[in-house]
Amino acid sequence: MANAKAYSATSATSPLAATQIQRREPTDRDVQLEILFCGICHSDLHAVRNEWNEFMPTQYPIVPGHEIVGRVTKVGSAVTKFKPGDLGAVGCMVDSDRTCPRCRRGLENFCPNMILTYNSPDKHLGGVTYGGYSESIVVDEHFVLRVPQNLDLAGAAPLLCAGITTYSPMRHWGVSEGKKVGVIGLGGLGHMAVKFGHALGAHVVVFTTSPSKKEDALRLGADEVVLSRNADEMKKHAGSFNFILDAVSADHDIRPYVNLLDLDGTLTLVGAPPEPLRVAAMGLIFGRRSVSGSAIGGIPETQEMLDFCGQHNITSDVEVIPIQKVNEAYDRLLKSDVKYRFSIDMASLKQK
Repeated sequence: MANAKAYSATSATSPLAATQIQRREPTDRDVQLEILFCGICHSDLHAVRNEWNEFMPTQYPIVPGHEIVGRVTKVGSAVTKFKPGDLGAVGCMVDSDRTCPRCRRGLENFCPNMILTYNSPDKHLGGVTYGGYSESIVVDEHFVLRVPQNLDLAGAAPLLCAGITTYSPMRHWGVSEGKKVGVIGLGGLGHMAVKFGHALGAHVVVFTTSPSKKEDALRLGADEVVLSRNADEMKKHAGSFNFILDAVSADHDIRPYVNLLDLDGTLTLVGAPPEPLRVAAMGLIFGRRSVSGSAIGGIPETQEMLDFCGQHNITSDVEVIPIQKVNEAYDRLLKSDVKYRFSIDMASLKQK
C-alpha cells in the first residue's frame, strides 16, 4: 500500500479538506494513474452532503470524484492495453461482477454488483472506494479508458460522466442526421448534449427559461432556442421531436415537453429531479410516446464516446480551479455559477 494526498469530507456538514488516503499496490490486472484533472459533478456534492441517503447513504470520510483523466505510472504484469506514460481515464465505475447478462452485453453501468469509483465497498483494502480528488488511483484495466491525444485534458475530464450521460441515450434512441432533438436545460449536462446532437447531425433545439442563454446555446451548436415559458414558442414545435433529453435536476413539469414529441418520440431523463414527475397518460397514448431514463454508459460505449470526441474535437466547457477552491466551487455549483463544468487541476494538490 501507498499513501496518497487527497481531499475528503468527514461529515455531511464539514468542508472538503486535505488528507492522506491509502492506495493499493497494482495487482497483475491493475493500472495506476497519476491524476492530472478531475471534474466536479453535481452528484459529488449530493454524496458529500449525504443528500441521497435513502438509496445511497454516504460513508465518511468520503473522497469524491469520478471524472478522472491521468497518466499511467505503473501497470500489472497481465495488462495489455496500457503502458507507463499513456493517458488514461476513469469514470463512475471501477468494477462489476463481469458475469451477469448486463456485463456480458457491455452494460456494466447496470450491473447489480457494480462498484462505484467512490463510496462503494472496496474489496481490496476494505472500507469504501476513494475517488479522484486525489493524486493517484489504482483501477482494474477493464475500467480504464483510452484518451485521444488531441483533446484538452481539463475539458476531457467531465466527458467521463457528463459526456457519457448525454451521449449514451442519444445513441440508444438513434439520434442522427435528419432527426429533431430537444435539450431541456443548458448546464453541465445540457451543454454536452447540444455538442453531441450537433456532431451527430441532428437539428438541435434548446429549451431554457433564461433568455440570456440563447447566444451561448447557438455558439455550442444549437439550431434554435425556445423560451419554455413562452406558450406560443412551445406550440410551434408541437408533435415534431424525435427525441428530447431532459437534463434538469430541479422539480419541473415535463407534460408540455411530452406534447412536443412526434409519433414514437422519446423523452429521456438524465437530470434526476428529487420529486416524482407527473405525466399525462393521454399525452403518451396518442402518439405512442415514451418517457425513459438513462444512467451513464457501459465501458465499450464510454470508449466509443471518447473516440467520437477525439474525431470531432469535443470537450466540456470548463473552468479550471485548484483543489484549494473546491468548497467555493461547490457553493457556486449550487447557484449554477459555472460555464459549464469545474475541472480540478490536480497538480495543485502538491502545493502546501
